[in-house]
Order: sequence, then C-alpha cells, then structure tokens
Amino acid sequence: MPKTKPTSPRKATTQSFIEIEEVKDDIILMKDYSAVTIIEVGAVNFWLLSTEDQMSMIYSYGGLLNSLSFPVQIVIISKMMNISSYIEYLEAKIDGLHNEVIKSRLEDYREFIKMIVKKNTVMEKRFFFAVPFSPLEMGVGGVKAKQYGKEYIYNRAKTSLYPKRDHLLRLLAKVGLKPSVLQQQELTELFYNIYNPSNTGKQLAPIDSYTDVVLTSG
Repeated sequence: MPKTKPTSPRKATTQSFIEIEEVKDDIILMKDYSAVTIIEVGAVNFWLLSTEDQMSMIYSYGGLLNSLSFPVQIVIISKMMNISSYIEYLEAKIDGLHNEVIKSRLEDYREFIKMIVKKNTVMEKRFFFAVPFSPLEMGVGGVKAKQYGKEYIYNRAKTSLYPKRDHLLRLLAKVGLKPSVLQQQELTELFYNIYNPSNTGKQLAPIDSYTDVVLTSG
C-alpha cells in the first residue's frame, strides 16, 4: 500500500474564534446576525457618599433594573492599571517647570505614585451595559436572517436597539451615573485590548485608515 504523506494540522486563525462580524457606528454585528450596542458607565466612589446617598443610589439602581422591559447584560472588566503614560505625563510637566518649589512637589508626587503602584496592585475597573438584538425579533424570517444581508439586518438592529439604548441612558442619568455610548473607534479598541491583553490600553489609529482586519494577533 502506498504510504500516505502526513499532513501538518491546520492552524485556526484568531478570526475563526471571534464572533464579531463587523463594527459599524455604535452597533456590533455578530456572525450569527445578532447585534449589540454597548453603553459604558462611569464609576462612582460609593464609599465617599453619605449613608443617605448610598441608600438612595441602591434603591434607584434597583428601580432601574426592575423597570427594564428588555434584556441587558452587565459587564465589568477588571485589569491591572498601566500608569506608564501618566508617569510620562508628569515627567513632561516637571521638565517644563521653572518654579523650583512646584517642581519639587510634583517630583515628590511622582515618586509617591510609583511607590503606591510598586507596593499595591492598582486595578482599573470599567462598567458596561450591553443591549442585545436577536434576529428572532424579526419574526419567523429571523431564522434565516443571513439571506437578508448585513445591511438589512444592521438597519433592523438600529430600529430595535436605539429606543432601548436611549431609554437606558435616561434611566442611568436619573440614578446619577454618567453613561456614554461606545462608537466604532472605542468599540474596536475595547475588543482589541480584550483579545490582546499584552497590549492593554493601546489606542489604535483611526479605524478608517486600516485596510486589513485589526484583531489579528492571538
């Protein structure tokens, strides 16, 4: 019998494991033709609030969740903070100062920040509300959503997601939080840093300037 030449295993690309099909404006279109829009919420130093303000925020937030008539996903990303850019910013300020008193105090502050980071693990937390769209919201036709094409699904997703997004933005503002809708550039950077943890915090060039897929490293 002729010998079969061994073949090397096929290596899957990073893209085959990523469920994102396309990011457009503030909508993420997935490979299964579902979609999502993401709202980032600024953090609040809860422990600096008075007891009354704490209880008020807890009840307001509970009321927000109970009033929602559509599903949302709450995501918290926790990672070690990279302060190298902040240290560089301080050093640039120090080099530009001529007042020796202010310069000395800023140098002390820089060393204090370095010491804090060296002795403690400084974590950065980001908070997100993800509002999903399912092709099944289109009825029976949603089962074969792929046949309609990306542009049609994208427009239907906007029609479904925007009223939910705006409603959630109003509710979050009433609680005293500061929500913002992530746009294409911010969404791409968010997922780039999730899939490339060694490049945490990296800012990408304007997305329109890329001619190839951004999420390429694994």
